[in-house]
Amino acid sequence: MMEAAFDFAGKVAVVTGGSRGLGESIAVALAQRGAQVAVCGRKQESLDRAAERFKQKELGIVGKVANVGNQDQVEALINMVEESFGRLDILINNVGMNILTPSVVDAEEGLWNKIVQTNLTGTFLVTRSAVGLMKKSGGGKIINISSIAARKTAPGMGIYCVAKAGVDMFTRVLAVELARDNIQVNGVAPCMVKTPFSKPFWSNEGLLKQITQTIPMGRIAETEDVVGAVLFLASGLSNFITGEILTVDGGSTA
Repeated sequence: MMEAAFDFAGKVAVVTGGSRGLGESIAVALAQRGAQVAVCGRKQESLDRAAERFKQKELGIVGKVANVGNQDQVEALINMVEESFGRLDILINNVGMNILTPSVVDAEEGLWNKIVQTNLTGTFLVTRSAVGLMKKSGGGKIINISSIAARKTAPGMGIYCVAKAGVDMFTRVLAVELARDNIQVNGVAPCMVKTPFSKPFWSNEGLLKQITQTIPMGRIAETEDVVGAVLFLASGLSNFITGEILTVDGGSTA
């Protein structure tokens, strides 16, 4: 039964930011278990490099350039999915970004807008465009990649913390609104994950030591640690779970 639950044959998934890092790992894991997967990224070059890696793994993952903060590009992504596959079962809102800001109140409005637009508004725009197709498919799973930053402040992360807190509440609101459409909406909130996004932190030996001292398990997360949680929430094992934020942080918020 457990193995069957992680068989995604016949399912169609979209992973935003799936051309590298955590998003790529999630896309690969879903495709390896039978799902048809579409990913998006901001730059064609990144998608081309990812496509080559997918090809080497013999995975037919399709990609499309799309900035999640751009409504027209988001709609084009979902239209491509409908035209190519005719359905949508799983949406992973993975795109995130941060620019270090010593103080929120001293930050320029443009910087605030950029961080919130990518992390929170982008999640809203993709979800809004995808829900109609998901309803036509008879239901599905929406999984928003949040962060422990949503409930635990950190230096230079203020705007990011606020945006991710918004993602958590957006997850809960949607869970209630879409429950009767057989769409479960949940989030995954990791601590720092070893990806290109967080490289400025983990590549600094002194900084990495400070960070790992706050994690009882003594290390930051690998992408595989987060992928397992995502697969669970995307599977039939979580059919009666909605509105939850699954923390993957080695005990750092315990």
